[in-house]
Amino acid sequence: MTRKSWHLDRRSFLKGSGVALALPFLECMQLGAKESRQEDMLKRLCSVYFPYGASVPADNHADRDWGWFPVREGDSFRYTQVMKSLEPLRRSVSVIGGLSHPSGLHIGGHDTGDIFLTGASFKGANYRNSVSFDQVAAEKFGSKTRFSSLVLSSDGGIGMPTRSKTLSFTQSGQPIPALDKPRQIFERLFGDEQGSKEQTRRRLATEASMLDLVMGQSKSLRGKLGKQDQLKYDEYLSSVRDVEKRVRRSEAWLEIPKANVNEEELELSASTDAPLEYIRVMYDLMYLAFQTDSTRVATYMLSAMNGKVSNQFPRALGLSSQHDLAHKAGKPGGFPRQGKWNQCLIENLAHFLHRLDDTPEGDGTMLDNSMILLGTSNSRTHNNRNYPLVLAGGANLGMKHGQFLTYNKGNEDQPMSNLLFTLLNRMGVSDTGFSDSSGDLSELYV
Repeated sequence: MTRKSWHLDRRSFLKGSGVALALPFLECMQLGAKESRQEDMLKRLCSVYFPYGASVPADNHADRDWGWFPVREGDSFRYTQVMKSLEPLRRSVSVIGGLSHPSGLHIGGHDTGDIFLTGASFKGANYRNSVSFDQVAAEKFGSKTRFSSLVLSSDGGIGMPTRSKTLSFTQSGQPIPALDKPRQIFERLFGDEQGSKEQTRRRLATEASMLDLVMGQSKSLRGKLGKQDQLKYDEYLSSVRDVEKRVRRSEAWLEIPKANVNEEELELSASTDAPLEYIRVMYDLMYLAFQTDSTRVATYMLSAMNGKVSNQFPRALGLSSQHDLAHKAGKPGGFPRQGKWNQCLIENLAHFLHRLDDTPEGDGTMLDNSMILLGTSNSRTHNNRNYPLVLAGGANLGMKHGQFLTYNKGNEDQPMSNLLFTLLNRMGVSDTGFSDSSGDLSELYV
């Protein structure tokens, strides 16, 4: 195709405007041949986690229709009551079982949230996490957006080892604090910078000078420490470097205006006291962050293991706490009760997927350019196998859906990292593996 005078290079166009990505794909961006499509395509990744497993009755159980996993019917499958809200999205969704982290098989059932996106191995008292796969993607795509990633949690902060309140971990395995207040998240994404640009510039310059001073003194101090203290100090310096990256990023984006978003369409006053409204607005904020290209990577820890706030969310449906639902799932009436909470989780996911799918983008929709993973790190609360997972989107990244896939053979699961690697591979981030992956899951792509 010959380039016309009115053709706009999509990458240049988007780079030159802070709000352009809220606009639909324009015909004048249709420059050139298909070979430019993959390079210019927006590629997004979102991971959502909830704790304590899901409703997984046996195939012959009377309450099977309140189970997470679909019911097999010949070569096809039928969604259960839990999953029925996904039926209109069937062509864009896969349900996956039979995956787990091998390292999680040897730790407590309530300790696995920390490694859901890392696959790290915790041995003895020497707790040390590794980088989460979302941050591997953020390292690749983060320079293209104002925020390298968006890290959310209903409980907020970082929590404590084995009871993390964030899904995201840095290259050195340090937890990334999660945001939990809708108003705060909105202001971070779309609000005016506090003070004038000159004041902000001076503040960033001061922070950069302090970081330079810390890094400059680090080498001489490190040499005076013992081996164990050197390891701790290295972790500290890694955190300092992360702060330094954020300061440099803020400086680079200071002159580029944030996207203009109408906050009246959002329930920013929602709090965890009204969890159904709260969860909905958290999904809406992720949608807007993607739509405006404020970031291309997001994680949301919808509930934390032992989270004092999020553990009580099912009470909004007249149920008991998530922990109690999980422990009583096998008792009479237990699976339907837990299944109703799981059904609520899936309905909120479906709302998010519909918003993405209803938004045109390029030669498809936002959902076609985004891969969304929802799941938990137990099947039942103390069984760290057979993770209940839902994967959606990514048609333009070669993903193939409308499937119910199970990967366990006998008592053996495939590594969950195989799925994480597959998603990174589809995004063009990694072709060598992730964590303890042994290969990709070819059934998930064309």
